[in-house]
Formats: sequence, C-alpha cells, structure tokens
Amino acid sequence: MPHVTWLRAFEAAARHSSFSDAAAELNLTPAAVSQQIRLLERHLGIQLFRRLPRGVALTDMGQAYALPIRKSFTEIQDATEGLFTVRRRRKVGIRASISYATLILAPRLKAFHDLHPDIELSLSTAVWSDRMDNETIDLDIRYGTGHWDEPEIRKLGDEVATVVCHPDHLRSFGTKPRVQELLAAGIVPVLGSEVEWSRLSERFGLDYPEPPVWLKADSSLIALQTIAAGFGAALIHESFARPFMDRGILCSPFEYRLPIREAYYLVMRGAVADRDEVEAFRNWLIGTEAAERDRNADTGT
Repeated sequence: MPHVTWLRAFEAAARHSSFSDAAAELNLTPAAVSQQIRLLERHLGIQLFRRLPRGVALTDMGQAYALPIRKSFTEIQDATEGLFTVRRRRKVGIRASISYATLILAPRLKAFHDLHPDIELSLSTAVWSDRMDNETIDLDIRYGTGHWDEPEIRKLGDEVATVVCHPDHLRSFGTKPRVQELLAAGIVPVLGSEVEWSRLSERFGLDYPEPPVWLKADSSLIALQTIAAGFGAALIHESFARPFMDRGILCSPFEYRLPIREAYYLVMRGAVADRDEVEAFRNWLIGTEAAERDRNADTGT
C-alpha cells in the first residue's frame, strides 16, 4: 500500500489540478506536495501527472486512479464523522422553585427526553425569583401573580391548597377528628403563605384561633418532608401534596380546598424565543400541565 500522506497529496492535487492549491489545503509547501507525489509515482512505477507550464494535469492512468482514491477518502471521512464526531447538542436552561422542580417537573422530564433525546436540559432551583438574573436561564418557572417585565409569560394553571398530615398523627385525635383539633396541635406554615390559614378559616367558616407554629419552612417541599415524619399539619398546594398522598405517606382528611390567588408561570427570556429547543420544551410543559388538569378534573381531584 502506498503511504497515506502520498495518497492525500495526490487526491488534493488531482482535485485542484494544482500542486500549489493542494499545498494550501494541506498546510504544506508546494515543494512538499510535489515530493510526495514523486514518491507515489516511483512506488507505483507510473506517471500520474503531466507537468505543464502553468499547473498540472492528470494522465489517463492518474485520472483512473484519482476516482477510487477520492471515493475512499470520502468514505473514511463519512465513517469517522458518523462514529466519532460529537454532534452539537441543543441545550435548554430551566429554573424553578425547589418544590415545583422536585415534586412536579423532575418526575416528568423522562417523558420529554423520550420525545427529544437530542435536547440537553439544565435544571436549577431557587426559593424565590422575580427576574432573569442569570444568562444560562432560558425558561423560568415562577410563583406569583404574573406581573413581571418579560414579554413572554404563560400561566401554567390555577392552584388549590389542602390541609395534609401524617395518617398516624390524624389517628391520635380519635375516629372523628375536627380540623380545629388538628391545627391546635401545631402547624408548619410555608414562608410567604402564612395568610392562607386565615383565608381558609374565613372561606369555610371554621372559626379557629391562630394555630401555633412549631416550625416555619421556606418551601412546600420542606414542610411536606417535615410533617411526613409524623407530626404537624400543613396547608399545601394539592399538586405538591399528591405524590405524598398517593404513596400513603400523608393524607388530606378534610374536604376543604382553598383556591390560591397566585400561580406558577412559565417565563421565557426574550432573546431565546427563536430557538427551536426552547420552544419545544415550552410547548411540552404547557401541554403536560393541561393534560394533568384534565386528568384531575376527570377524577374529581
């Protein structure tokens, strides 16, 4: 077999009909290309180029040899790119509250990956956010009223809250516990949502005194994990509490469902609106939330 560097010089010179142009492509000198082709011709025992006053031209045998050599290099390049080239992965940066990210979003992300395996997601969390303060964030899932400066804001759905506790804690109040008794033992309010306890009392005429606080949590996730240990009650978004209730870790013993004025919104950074991967995740999340609301409406939860 001829040396591959000789063949590479020959293929480039044949394609350009010029030693100089082949040298520029291969980052060599014209003299080096000429030397490699002379070595190839000596090895094969045949002249491949006719040297002209201006440039070079393939001989008949050179023309016949150039076609399979060019085809071989093309196949080598295709095989190398197909097997070893790392394709540019499309990436989407997402930020959400720790409760939403852990309890709602993370369990659903495999479904998105199954649909879009070429899109890489980066998920970060924050206790509270009201602005795009990080250039790596393309989509922000925020809790509030939706009054922010970004032009693209989409409400993900309305929320209702329910009183939850551990089943063993509930049984300690007898066979027919009253909500007043449960709350009087101690509650775990979520920071920023303390007013919801008085709203619950007013809406359903429960008329209970301000419940004693034995721990204040800065997220629904912490409140849920705390009462899952067996003591206390919390007023939590039903969507957050559902995974705990489905596994029997917590229960919702009363029928009170308190509509929440705030909601979760999907906020898009304006500069990324034309990126297909961002649009794909946006549409998927909105569609998933809508499907979940429909399922809950069908089951009455």
